[in-house]
Amino acid sequence: MTLDKKLRQLSPTALGTGRALAHRAAQLITGAARANLAAVDDDSHSSLGWEPGHGRFLSQPMAGNGGDCFAALSLSPLRLALLRGNEAIASLDLETVSVAEAGGWLDNRLEKAGLKGASDIILPYDLPADVSRIESFRNTGEGAALAVLSTWFDLAYMLLSRFARGKAGLRPGPGPLRCWPHHFDIATYVGLRDSDSETAKGIGVGMSPGDESYDQPYFYINPWPYPEPQGLPAPPVPGHWHIKGFVGAIATAGEVLSLADIPAGLAAFIDQAFAIGRTGLGA
Repeated sequence: MTLDKKLRQLSPTALGTGRALAHRAAQLITGAARANLAAVDDDSHSSLGWEPGHGRFLSQPMAGNGGDCFAALSLSPLRLALLRGNEAIASLDLETVSVAEAGGWLDNRLEKAGLKGASDIILPYDLPADVSRIESFRNTGEGAALAVLSTWFDLAYMLLSRFARGKAGLRPGPGPLRCWPHHFDIATYVGLRDSDSETAKGIGVGMSPGDESYDQPYFYINPWPYPEPQGLPAPPVPGHWHIKGFVGAIATAGEVLSLADIPAGLAAFIDQAFAIGRTGLGA
């Protein structure tokens, strides 16, 4: 099945429950990293990677018995695993368990691998209400939504990785492509000036699977500091300017699906919006 057909299997606004389940499950694997890795100032030790060939999130590597271990979360099907290198030590189909049972299972597997359990970890942020109230993954019936959501992450990984490689000559330039479990977005931040945090200039380029701003996946290009909404040029096709709460160029999933060639059209949108942001920042 082509990428275009995979993305169109469900309306982008029908992914909310599947997104909330995946967001809740992602807290299990970031919790494992928080329990076993030294904290760093930017909290990147808790961030997740995305493996497009496997359709799964990975924690940062944790030094266990016999080598680096990773907590992993596949979206389609929704499955928790502990890996040693690329090899699965154990896996659990989440549609058979509650959140608490999944946490207990992961603790047991982590401890067998010479690592610390994560059930006692207190996350330093609040989750959206529809995520925090989830107590069970059992028989949710969201398999189709999770499969489509996985395809949106695949698309984002492909385009954002390519974009970051193309901007590697900038300084400080693109940071690593990470998924941040708080907002559940996947993004790179392109630094445009070496300076302290008060005077830094840069542009965040990423994809959110949906949140309180848009109840569907969306790509964003957010300059920092935010530009004044007045005087912004026409937004690149197929997107629009978002000016409530933050200022940035947005292409919602619905807008993306209007493109005849999604990868090429979306790549052009990202490049053009980045160029506008860079010009606006004088960088």
